[in-house]
Amino acid sequence: MRGSRSIRLHAGAVGLFAGSLMLSAFAIAGPAGSASTSGSDCLRAIGSGSAAGARDRAFTAAARTYAVPKDLLVAVSYMESRWDNHGSSPSTSGGYGPLHLTDVTGDGSSNAKGDGATIRTQAPASLHTLQLASRLTGLNRGRLVSDPAANICGGAAVLASYQRDHHGTLGASSPVSAWTGSVGAYSGTAGRESDVFVSQVYRVLTSGAQRTTNDGQQMRLAAHPSAAPLATPSTAATVAPDCPPSLGCEWIPAPYKWYGKPDPGAYGNHDLANRPKNLGIDYIVIHDTEATYDTTIGLVQDPTYVSWHYTIRSNDGHVAEHVRPKNVAWHAGNWYVNMHSIGIEHEGFAADGSTWYTESMYESSATLVRYLTHRFHIPVNRSHIIGHDQVPGITPAYVAGMHWDPGPFWDWQHYFDLLGKPIGGHRHAVRRDVGTFTVVPGFQGNIQPVTGCDASGSGNPCPAQPTNFVYVHTAPDAASPLVTDIGLHPDGSPSTTDVSDIGARLAAGQQVVTTGRSGDWVSLWYLGQPGWVYSPRSHPVLVPARVHTVTVKRGLASAPVYGRAYPEKSAYPKQVPYQTVTPLQYSILDGQSYVLADRHVPTDYYYATTFTDGPYQRTDIRGHDRYYEIYFGHRVAFVRAANVRIH
Repeated sequence: MRGSRSIRLHAGAVGLFAGSLMLSAFAIAGPAGSASTSGSDCLRAIGSGSAAGARDRAFTAAARTYAVPKDLLVAVSYMESRWDNHGSSPSTSGGYGPLHLTDVTGDGSSNAKGDGATIRTQAPASLHTLQLASRLTGLNRGRLVSDPAANICGGAAVLASYQRDHHGTLGASSPVSAWTGSVGAYSGTAGRESDVFVSQVYRVLTSGAQRTTNDGQQMRLAAHPSAAPLATPSTAATVAPDCPPSLGCEWIPAPYKWYGKPDPGAYGNHDLANRPKNLGIDYIVIHDTEATYDTTIGLVQDPTYVSWHYTIRSNDGHVAEHVRPKNVAWHAGNWYVNMHSIGIEHEGFAADGSTWYTESMYESSATLVRYLTHRFHIPVNRSHIIGHDQVPGITPAYVAGMHWDPGPFWDWQHYFDLLGKPIGGHRHAVRRDVGTFTVVPGFQGNIQPVTGCDASGSGNPCPAQPTNFVYVHTAPDAASPLVTDIGLHPDGSPSTTDVSDIGARLAAGQQVVTTGRSGDWVSLWYLGQPGWVYSPRSHPVLVPARVHTVTVKRGLASAPVYGRAYPEKSAYPKQVPYQTVTPLQYSILDGQSYVLADRHVPTDYYYATTFTDGPYQRTDIRGHDRYYEIYFGHRVAFVRAANVRIH
């Protein structure tokens, strides 16, 4: 179902902003040209100057050609694509280029992704902005899709046409607040979703932004504090209490239903609880849906399927809530993590990359997570806000089947910037070689080799794009094999560059203990073995961190590693079956060190196995044995306090 887009109605004026900020402050000039000439005029105005400034020149020319405030156009583009260009690759919602011009119908029978999935045929005009841009500019579809400059000209023409629809021809003295309806219309949404998009655009216009795009363009949007919204959206819907009001979350409940009478265990798709009173909430788990939004919403309403707490739509950042945080959703593939976490699904496909993890999605997700971490006192770090790919298997047999989303193309560093807790520190020259470090690989400039993103199974190279990780090698040489993850490669073969193979990756924000340096390479401990990471002093990817570590306790040759922190057998009442705590296939050997992620790990097991009440049903069984959480390879893991020492 890739590529189908939720049907969204053309938005009317939302009237969120007031004030006297004038368009002249954003340096616009001149009326739009005719449809037959304006597109070519816009492209000629861009000129053929330095390639480094081509993106910014395109915004300048488009704003002048179509009498659109340049910085407002830049802000709209930032929310739609973060100024990136992805050539002819469409988004999950059928959009193209920096201005995300949309075409959801493709050839009339399948989606823009070209994978044969059927889409709605009665889409409104707001979802055909690619065709509208072509009519307004005289540029053909292929040019608008593949040429970022043409795409920007087309997006400006569409935004200007919406402004004419709402207000007629505007003079240079018109207030920027008069463009809110046009910005809302550009989102392609209606009602509350349109309001949220407008708020996001004006927020970035207020605060400014800068980044390097995926094709190397340096972009900067100056801050315009006077463009701040002066009122909350008038169309705000009733907001569920478990979501920040600014997001206007939709309540689409996951069913708690008994579907297999007389079997008391045939129920779904979550468990009732009273968190955080009976169970602590310690983690946020970031997922991607591997399906379209519509398909995802259908799945979460199926009592025979699994569940999660929230879903975030790609194209506009709309948030739907399905399971109250107080209840336990079935999302992580690890019951212990389920017990103590909130799961958030993001519409997208991990192998398709960062291309359509949109800024609207990132910002809505970060707003939600800021709310949840504050409400439930969850630490804002990479050992508590984790990807599904960091969740450990519960036993050795489960390790290979654990998920790897949101994948290597999720921008963890940008995400934590939005959370207000930037990862790492300044990437200045690192003078020490041994100690504790945070992985800070950057994102835009961090192009790692990744294979197998297509469905052919041939292991072809993925399209070059930014990644969130660095590889761990067996020697200080890029030609050396990657380290082995025996959980994923039981035969002892090296890990691979396949998009789903996390066996030799350290992602942004994870923390490690290093042991030395050889030239531009740094040695460290990884999954019970030595490994090497390329981290030149001139541009280090390992930044010093002041954190605690664990080592094997004196007198022990090794310490087992676990995927869950269940109680000891004596803690269980006789009515509740004992849950064996089986070590994983990994160990910490004497002399090795790993970073301590959390020393306050609850030792418990939430017994909830039937729909009907019974003895001890929905009971949290707590033990006296103590565990610590550690960073271990690409995932987090647990060790018994009795087996290790903290330094």
